[in-house]
Amino acid sequence: MVTTVITMRASRTLFLPVLFLLSVVMGLYPPVAHSIPATPPSAAFFFQPGESFHYMISWSGIPVGSATMKITTTTPIERRPALRLVTIAKSNKFLSKFFPVSNRVESTVDAQSLLPFQMVFQRREGKRHDDFDITFYRQEKRVQVIKNGETTIQDIPQDIHDALSCLYYLRRQPSLETGSSIFMQIHHNKKNYEVEAKVEGVESLTGPWGTVSAIQVLVIMPFQGIFLNEGNIRVWLTNDREHAPLMMNAKVIIGSIKAILQKSPPS
Repeated sequence: MVTTVITMRASRTLFLPVLFLLSVVMGLYPPVAHSIPATPPSAAFFFQPGESFHYMISWSGIPVGSATMKITTTTPIERRPALRLVTIAKSNKFLSKFFPVSNRVESTVDAQSLLPFQMVFQRREGKRHDDFDITFYRQEKRVQVIKNGETTIQDIPQDIHDALSCLYYLRRQPSLETGSSIFMQIHHNKKNYEVEAKVEGVESLTGPWGTVSAIQVLVIMPFQGIFLNEGNIRVWLTNDREHAPLMMNAKVIIGSIKAILQKSPPS
């Protein structure tokens, strides 16, 4: 019974390490010690449709699910090229017997700035079913949040991210220096937050992808995340131009959740 309860709790954290990895400051606050400035678009890495990463997720060594992150095309918005960032996460057969999970997040972003136009989140966790539709009106500095048919309007800073677009903005930074602290504002659950990430160092990391140089970053969570994360998140990114997320680890009340990039999706 204890294992079942803890595994159900773990399922609720399955996807935040994949969805919300890291974040960066966009010049909304005064400079702080060891801060990393926002990257001019001309110096940035630009994402292309077709990128896809598949992760196996475990709780304290027990496989509990999988997640896929991908980039797809979409029509221009406000006469600007756009991308659709998609994360899909599901529990495996073992966990689904106790607590089935099938979540999908889509963030439609400006292809250049990576600022979100809209985020749609379908949450299916056990008997809990929620639907979120979040639309950003940057010129008016407002966000419209529709949760299960109920609409609210809130104030936001003009250059705020959602919990998925911030990862891609971070990945596009040309340099993540050891010892730096990185800050960013995101909108989550009808509130605006500042999130801190600390670049802890560079190490060799071995996994299904082989052995590569990886940047280790600690993300300090100021809130319970979209999937009820109970603690901070450590993320390992490839130490190259693409900064692909290799592995994520988040502690929960008992044990930890780990997401590991697979060389290719399982058949």
